[in-house]
Amino acid sequence: MRNLSFRGDYDGLPEPGGEADALVDEHGVLMGWSPGATRLLGFTANEVLGRSAAELLHRRTDAADLTWPPKTNSAVRLGPVALQHRNGVPVEAEVWVRPLSSATGEGLWLLQASGVELTRARDLGQALLNGLFTDSPFHIDVFDTQLRFVAQNEAQRRAGTFQDTEFTGRTMRDMAPAGLLDLDAFEARQRQVLETGKAQINTEVAGGMVAGGPPREFVWSESILPLTDRSGKTIALAHVVSDVTQQARSRERLALVNDASTRIGSTLDVSRTAQELADFAVPHLADFAYVNLLDSVFSGEEPVSGQAPEAMTLRRVAHRSVLRDREEGEFGGVTMGDIDVFATLPGSPFTEALAHGEPVLLGWDELRATLAVFDPDRAALGHELGVHSWLLVPMFARGTVLGTAVFVRFRNPRQFEVDDVLLAQELVARAGVCVDNASRYSRERTTALALQRSLLPQRLPSPEAVDAASRYLPASGHAGLGGDWFDVIPLSGARVALVVGDVVGHDLQSAVTMGRLRTAVRTLADLDLPPDELLAHLDDQMNRFLDERGDQGPQAFEASGATCLYAIYDPVSRGCVMARAGHPPPAVVSTDGRVDFVELPGGPPLGLGGVVFESCEIKLDDGELLVLYTDGLVESRQQDIETGLERLRETLSCMPASASPEEACNILIRELLPAQPQDDMALLVGRTQGLPANCHVTWTFDADEQLVAQARALTARQLERWGLEEEAFITELIVSELLTNAIRYGAEPISVRLIRGQNLICEVSDGSSTSPHVRQARETDEGGRGLYLVSQLTQNWGTRYGVQGKTLWAEQALPS
Repeated sequence: MRNLSFRGDYDGLPEPGGEADALVDEHGVLMGWSPGATRLLGFTANEVLGRSAAELLHRRTDAADLTWPPKTNSAVRLGPVALQHRNGVPVEAEVWVRPLSSATGEGLWLLQASGVELTRARDLGQALLNGLFTDSPFHIDVFDTQLRFVAQNEAQRRAGTFQDTEFTGRTMRDMAPAGLLDLDAFEARQRQVLETGKAQINTEVAGGMVAGGPPREFVWSESILPLTDRSGKTIALAHVVSDVTQQARSRERLALVNDASTRIGSTLDVSRTAQELADFAVPHLADFAYVNLLDSVFSGEEPVSGQAPEAMTLRRVAHRSVLRDREEGEFGGVTMGDIDVFATLPGSPFTEALAHGEPVLLGWDELRATLAVFDPDRAALGHELGVHSWLLVPMFARGTVLGTAVFVRFRNPRQFEVDDVLLAQELVARAGVCVDNASRYSRERTTALALQRSLLPQRLPSPEAVDAASRYLPASGHAGLGGDWFDVIPLSGARVALVVGDVVGHDLQSAVTMGRLRTAVRTLADLDLPPDELLAHLDDQMNRFLDERGDQGPQAFEASGATCLYAIYDPVSRGCVMARAGHPPPAVVSTDGRVDFVELPGGPPLGLGGVVFESCEIKLDDGELLVLYTDGLVESRQQDIETGLERLRETLSCMPASASPEEACNILIRELLPAQPQDDMALLVGRTQGLPANCHVTWTFDADEQLVAQARALTARQLERWGLEEEAFITELIVSELLTNAIRYGAEPISVRLIRGQNLICEVSDGSSTSPHVRQARETDEGGRGLYLVSQLTQNWGTRYGVQGKTLWAEQALPS
């Protein structure tokens, strides 16, 4: 070994009884030789004793560099050196020299050697031990099989739990402060590892600690490892513990935020959403929570940007407390629906938070001082409850203020921390988006409902022939828009048209199409067309709607098709003529309770084009109910239309005979519709009432102008019977003009009919289809003024066409 030197500053010597030991005198002669030395170099004691130790060097020339005896009185490390094995192979080893003193005073030295690999393993073990027990940030404890402390690393000592305390030989139950952890569960985990010999890795353990301040909650990750001897027997337990409180809190916050996303905003209702926020916050985040919202959020108005906080009106809409019996009067100062005056006072935490858009966190001392100025009553209640932490979070959406949320702690001993503020902001932000969506939905729904109401009859007319009642219910989950409609249209001759229709869909387009169809039906009804002809024209109109939208083909029809039922009731003949286009058949309820569905040709839905519709006529006795409806009343995903029709029949059969149309509507909706209907529904129920025979009269005349005077005389006598002498002059004039026009320009048969109902109606029919027109006669004309006079003297007049010929009619208002 060249340039070898003794290093006297190394103190990491092995314990006595190392791998190889030898005893050397002051002359370097081997005086003792251990079995370990034989195992290391292969020489026996008899072969080396009495020889120079230098002979064991692999290179004898290295002996010249050694100074013997060593010039030191302390243990030194020599090496590494290459020693000579008995078979000639060099052995790398670390050598330590210890001075010994003999009884005779002779100088002796103990040489201890270990192979380099063993030395490296020892160094690694020592470094590992130093790292764990000196430098490691983990808390490490070692327990014996009696669960008593054997050792602790420096991190555990630095934590303060066992600082300046003798722990060896004592158990965790003896040492741990109150509330640190569940000791029964802790010892149970220890015993399980002792019994099974299987380690428990990364068990999360919750606990708390009080160290001169407010209580703090911790979460530790605990691993219990069995320590075994060479035989595999567990002789001790090693506990490795790390603080994972922040990670656990982060997971908890993430889980709460995810849970909140499903529990807050479950409906498009502003108050319900605010209550869901308060319900979720208690007890997950606070012991008491309440939500104030601006009035504009409920009114459906668009929030105003830049409004001063002092000018805002905040109203209590939700709260929740862990104290159920005191929930209404809890630390919020107001009850549901009241204005929170505290929230609108200048300089209050509310106005400050709304002005700057930042949360406000107050401890009890700060909160007490604030409440003493703004609301002393709440200050007294807060002191009584033991409030120690108060958090106000403003609620914004799309950059505008919606309200505030307040969270209070009095039972939970932990004050609000930064992480709690972040969680509260996240919850309020999510709730704010949902509240804004609900408010916008309410605003849009209000607009939609106004549109829907404007498209449907606001008030049904009150014809003498039919007492009618109606209902419209939108599908659940939609904005109140739909394609179902109904109508009651007074016609000439005291007749009444009853209409129901259904346009596919539940959107704005469906509602607009419905409105256009209803307008078209009213326009066609003014022409007094028969039901089958009216539906044919309506079918053409529907095709024009589809063409305007660019919809073509079967898919366009399925997306935009419509059905309709049109019926005309004549109270004079008591006949009802009807036709339908793909619509469910109407039901007739007789006065004895019998229910029949009219056997009416179905016809295809509107919009197919080129279709011929068929009509039929039935007789309706006085007092019978005619029930018209859309498929939303009898068909759903849960039942087919046949089942629905049978249920409708049963319901109508069980209905009281004296039920009015209004009562019939209520009964049908209550018995047939689910709580959440899947389709919109229109219902029209009419009770028919024919005109008595003494309220109408008909005369037939030949085509002779001399008979006009006879017609006037008959008219005067009839009006006298009805007690309408004051209307006789005008009525005679109308009969004269219309009958003269029919005789001159029409064809036989010619008839005159007077009807006394709510109005006085005069009808003149003839066999010609030529329609007369009103014109402005010149001063020199001898005629041409008849229809002009009729139009000026009557409330309404017109022409309708029959299978053969036409009828001119005129109505006069009668005294009420």
